[in-house]
Amino acid sequence: MSGRDAASSGSSASGAVLSAIGLTAGYGSIATIHDIKLELRPGQIVALLGPNGAGKTTTLRALCGALLPLSGTVLMDGRPTRESVYRRARRGIAYVPEERSIFRSLSCRDNLRLGDCDIREALRIFPELETRLDAPAGLLSGGEQQMVALGRALSRRPRILVADELSLGLAPLVVEKLLLAVRAAADAGAAILLVEQHVRQALTIADFAHVMRRGRIELSDLAGSMLERIDEIERSYLSVPSVAAWTSGESGNSVGGG
Repeated sequence: MSGRDAASSGSSASGAVLSAIGLTAGYGSIATIHDIKLELRPGQIVALLGPNGAGKTTTLRALCGALLPLSGTVLMDGRPTRESVYRRARRGIAYVPEERSIFRSLSCRDNLRLGDCDIREALRIFPELETRLDAPAGLLSGGEQQMVALGRALSRRPRILVADELSLGLAPLVVEKLLLAVRAAADAGAAILLVEQHVRQALTIADFAHVMRRGRIELSDLAGSMLERIDEIERSYLSVPSVAAWTSGESGNSVGGG
């Protein structure tokens, strides 16, 4: 599925609103991702795929400002930035992390009110939440909690959405609703970076994709082209030991967290 190529008035000359060039980042002085190059354009979904421990979440955090680069550059609208995550949020980045970002003791309604959320828009995106507005968020199902988190982000009509494992542990029908909402946001003009464990579904809605392994991007292509080669890609890039397995001597083939 092709996204819109038109750049917004705030995008760079190349059309990218958020990009990384030679981005190396990690925790303390230890680099866990190396020489990352990618860019996000309005109207497009970029999927970031890879096995557990590949560095996907670290990449998202560095792009959003939660981690500062050890080397390389993050650019917003074509200009280098080292702004905090809060300043980047004010400039239009919405970050939905892997853990469900809700306050369990607050009602669904109060969770949606946070961060200048347009509740009517959130309910338009996820009408299932209307009958749950007064329920404590901690009593919502996992899918409903994720709808609250994603609906809150999308209702603010962000220029850029960065989403980490929206579907983790959720039923297939809920996963489909979440990913269709992400696709609709891209079709409305948002630039989206999506980490997703359901690789085939992610490639179905994405425009472009990168595959990470051992902290590096090892494969980049149009999402449709990757979908045509999915069996080969899963064997060669995704069914590999995670970082934890390399260090512990165990092996696994999970595709998920970064």
